[in-house]
Amino acid sequence: MTTAVPATAPCVRVGNASGFYGDRFSAMREMLEGGDLDYLTGDYLAELTMLILGRDRLRDPARGYASTFVRQMRECLTIAVERKVRIVTNAGGLNPKGLADKLTELAAELGVDVSIAYVDGDDLISRAPELGLGEPLTANAYLGAFGIKAALDAGADVVVTGRITDASLAVGPAAHHFGWQPEDLDQLAGAVVAGHVIECGTQATGGNYAFFTEIGDLSRPGFPIAEIAADGSSVITKHRATGGAVTVGTVTAQLLYEITGPRYLGPDVTTRLDTVALAQQGTDRVQISGVRGEIPPESVKVSLNTLAGFRNEVTMILTGLDVEEKARLVTEQFESSLATKPEQLTWELSRTDRADGVTEAQSSALLRCVGKSRDADTVGREFSSAAVELALASYPGFSMTAPPGKGSPYGVFEPGYVAADAVEHRVTLPDGTVTLIPPSPVRGPLAPLVDEPPRAPRDWGPTSPAPLGLIAGARSGDKGGSANIGVWVRDPEHFEWLDEILTVDLLAQLLPETADLTVTRHRFPNLLAVNFVIEAILGRGVADNVRFDPQGKGLGEWLRARVVDIPDRFEVI
Repeated sequence: MTTAVPATAPCVRVGNASGFYGDRFSAMREMLEGGDLDYLTGDYLAELTMLILGRDRLRDPARGYASTFVRQMRECLTIAVERKVRIVTNAGGLNPKGLADKLTELAAELGVDVSIAYVDGDDLISRAPELGLGEPLTANAYLGAFGIKAALDAGADVVVTGRITDASLAVGPAAHHFGWQPEDLDQLAGAVVAGHVIECGTQATGGNYAFFTEIGDLSRPGFPIAEIAADGSSVITKHRATGGAVTVGTVTAQLLYEITGPRYLGPDVTTRLDTVALAQQGTDRVQISGVRGEIPPESVKVSLNTLAGFRNEVTMILTGLDVEEKARLVTEQFESSLATKPEQLTWELSRTDRADGVTEAQSSALLRCVGKSRDADTVGREFSSAAVELALASYPGFSMTAPPGKGSPYGVFEPGYVAADAVEHRVTLPDGTVTLIPPSPVRGPLAPLVDEPPRAPRDWGPTSPAPLGLIAGARSGDKGGSANIGVWVRDPEHFEWLDEILTVDLLAQLLPETADLTVTRHRFPNLLAVNFVIEAILGRGVADNVRFDPQGKGLGEWLRARVVDIPDRFEVI
């Protein structure tokens, strides 16, 4: 199998075939067979995934990696070898060596000659107490791209990693191909942006896109490709004859996903997202240029997951009249019937009903009760059975959305930070040699950013009330217990208006759930966008959160649906 792209190639083509553990299974084959690639990456790890893999490892120490990847490689390893495509993935999760060993067995079974390396050292669980991280279920530092580079430099055809920064899946191949070093900050930053765009798969090609009605065929969006150049600039594209689209809008949306401010911190480089410039080069081709990099911080982020207890929930259907009174009655009945009340009991009434509904569903509301306890029995079968026992003794039309079930364990995510030199970044090369990757030699403190002074208000002329989404797109997502909402427009004058009116105060009015929370606003003029970071809206993370939208994925669409006064002279969609 070819182990390097020719050095004279003007760019390196890095595709993505997975944005999360559970993404489209056939994507790997589609990407390998759909056109030319130099590398194919797969991102399988999220904060919740680390918790899931941690529980897997508790049951069986030989597990802890994304088993789906093994099944995909059974179908696709031979294809990758034939097409000279090298594979880089973080599917190793908590057990990169275990996955690498499994792939070695698979290659022998298939009769494929392939060199496999793995990157580890991110797992800090045995040292968590001494590092001041407590006693979590999982503790994994976010490693950078130079372990991947070292593995590729040594001829690896497949590189398996544990917890690395998602963008490193693309940065590593580019750094290998062009020979970048830690001092090449602008180039590394440019590749980080490309990696961030493609890491979530079809979110870059029209998936979860605010203006999805403009995309055309979304029945099966193609997965994205980054063509990365020697200077770190890139073009985002996809294979021909695949669904979806790559536009400045789809790339902007993904750039705003799960970010905070202008500085995007990483172990190799601090990427200045406020320097990104986008341009449509043609159909399904968006150029990314102008990205600047700064030195990385002195510490690295650690993903910490802790088992917090057990939870159970029941959802009751309230139909017709007197919904509030029905909810009050069954709440009182249910709580009084519990032999032991859970430490946390949360009720949420969703008024999905409408007056004079023409279907039963349109006439029904949902009442959800979530119980949490350190004791499994407290929220076990007796908890859900207590609701069922009310079936003939409560409100008229009593019904539930599902039969009673037993409680399940849940976890809590929180970030930690340790000094970069406290992490042993290791690479086990195809020949078994172990190489240590030192932390960036240029890391250090960053000077504070200077806020741009506010502009004087403009007279926008007559306005009319309309949903914000008629003029603005949005993308939102979770970062632990916080969430971000990136909002963008497609006309510079529209941005001047958005920048002026969409303040933290207005956000609190439009989304009342944010009113009592800490919200930080950041500007991205190059992207015609603003970004809000809403702290603690998701509690202690998706596994712990009982909110209606536990990952905050719909916050942006809720904001777009809210009515604001839009200048009449603006052409709305």
